[in-house]
Amino acid sequence: MNACVNRCKTLNKPDRNRGAKLVAFSAPSGSGKTTICRLLLERNPAFSLSISATTRPPRGSEVDGVDYVFLSKEAFLEKVSAGEFLEHEEVFGRYYGTLKSTVENFLANGRTVLFDIDVKGALNVKKAYPDALLIFIKPPSLEELRRRLTGRNTDKPEEIERRLKRIELEYAAAEEFDHIVVNDNLDKAVALIEDLIANHNTANHVSN
Repeated sequence: MNACVNRCKTLNKPDRNRGAKLVAFSAPSGSGKTTICRLLLERNPAFSLSISATTRPPRGSEVDGVDYVFLSKEAFLEKVSAGEFLEHEEVFGRYYGTLKSTVENFLANGRTVLFDIDVKGALNVKKAYPDALLIFIKPPSLEELRRRLTGRNTDKPEEIERRLKRIELEYAAAEEFDHIVVNDNLDKAVALIEDLIANHNTANHVSN
């Protein structure tokens, strides 16, 4: 199988609320995690996406309340002060965060919640929910990642270089994730991730 798991930790805490699970995905920008989340949602009716709030402007055809909750910096920081975020981070001068109410509503209804978030945000989710599953998506190579970032025509060259420089930090944080999956074949990566989610907290094993 081309998509591969590099490492897996054993988690012993039970799933929350009628089998609902929390699954956080992180990756260098351009690795395909958003596409993977979209396919997982299409294929699994019991999955829901936790839509992050952000202060960055929409890109391309992004829609407020669908792709992100777009907030002004002032509105975002007001919610931080009010304790409304499960986690929040500043990345490249923009704020991103997960609203507690969104997650708890999904869990109360037995939904498996997917997070498409930064590595620090994912680790903060794990602190709040120790039984959360963290999956890091890796590109096949840095050359392929650069090609994808350039090809999507959404970022300026200086933004692409800034994202590439962040990879060392992201790869270091990935060592604390439960699984690392290399996305060199989208269909196989999605199928593998579905297996990882299905088996989370139901089997004790270590993958190398």
